Amino acid sequence: MGKVDVVAQDQKLLEPITTVASVVLRLLMALIIAAFILSTVHGWSGHSVCVTDGTSDSSYAARDFIPEPGARVGSVPRYCAQSATTSQNVLAGLGPLVTLAVNVGGLFLLNLLLRGASRGGVHTLQTATRLRLLGWWLLVGAVVAATVTAISRTALLNSLARDADLTPLSWIQVWNPPYMAILVGLGLLAFSRITRVGAKMREDLEGLV
Repeated sequence: MGKVDVVAQDQKLLEPITTVASVVLRLLMALIIAAFILSTVHGWSGHSVCVTDGTSDSSYAARDFIPEPGARVGSVPRYCAQSATTSQNVLAGLGPLVTLAVNVGGLFLLNLLLRGASRGGVHTLQTATRLRLLGWWLLVGAVVAATVTAISRTALLNSLARDADLTPLSWIQVWNPPYMAILVGLGLLAFSRITRVGAKMREDLEGLV
């Protein structure tokens, strides 16, 4: 089987997911542009933001709920700003914005990976490099997004709760480790090494023929 036949076979295998990734990327970009325009036109004046006190030990009594014998009811305070300031709006939107950027960037890199593999074949050094780039993007980006979300939520809580006893490391209490994204990123890094080895073996075989 020649190189052209291998590339054609790879194109058939990758075609469904390549088209889906391309369409979803375009839809997401259109939604982001529309949301940016709407937020710019209407502004943030009068917008209410809320945050749950994730640093609380949930020991507050919930008197309106009666538990079964042997059970305990706790409640976690939730603070809302009826007319949020600009800084509070920034803190409330920072986490979702960074998470959205990581997701859109990952989808863009996935689309780039699939299109490149469809044109040049799966077992190439270019495919291995783009696999590694996507893996590192998901691995580092997910951790950064989770960290930014935790820090911004804690800072927002500090601006709304007068009696909040927060320290510079309080954000760790509300930090949610992105286990799935980390595992997927590590898996892509492993596959990039396998693909790179396969690409070098393929080049060696082509050089012998």
